[in-house]
Amino acid sequence: MIRINLLTEERQQSRKATPLQLGQKLTVACSLILIAAALAIGWRYWALREESARLDAEIASAQNETARLHSIIEQVQQFEQRRTQLQQRVALIEQLRRDQTGPVHMLDQISRALPPMVWLRTLQQDDEDATSVTIEGRGVTLTGLSDFVANLEASGYFRRSVEIVNSETAPASRDGGEVIQFTIRAAFEQPRVAGGAQAGPRPGTAN
Repeated sequence: MIRINLLTEERQQSRKATPLQLGQKLTVACSLILIAAALAIGWRYWALREESARLDAEIASAQNETARLHSIIEQVQQFEQRRTQLQQRVALIEQLRRDQTGPVHMLDQISRALPPMVWLRTLQQDDEDATSVTIEGRGVTLTGLSDFVANLEASGYFRRSVEIVNSETAPASRDGGEVIQFTIRAAFEQPRVAGGAQAGPRPGTAN
């Protein structure tokens, strides 16, 4: 009777097939790893590309905003320059108005402040300070000179105190009497009312 040991042959074939199967599994595993790595690299590349595009867009937007703000800043600077120029023009106009009306008010207030028996000979403005005026005149009595100074100070158009530079007695030219010759110095200024506005001429306080 002949016996065939088929089990041994199958075991040998199974042993021969095992290395091949391991190689196939290893190949499949490596392929899967490579595919996963490729997918990861691809996803990372896409994410970096999207991030780069987003950053580029933000940079472009920031540059546009910077250009817009720069334009606004230039407009504000131009506005400030124009406002300064307008303020200077307004100040110049106001100064010209004061310069035009100042002498008129000054003469008006001096004439209003003159008491009886006092008359003026000269009136001269200072070359360096147009508000400073030197007045020369004559009067019959020292009381008239005192009243004239007091009226100037009370008018509100001359800074206190009006200075009496000198006063002296001189003979009269016709009747042989005496007169008081005087020189006074006063500083003219426009009086201010509530709100900072300057008041116009007002009646004098001469008696």
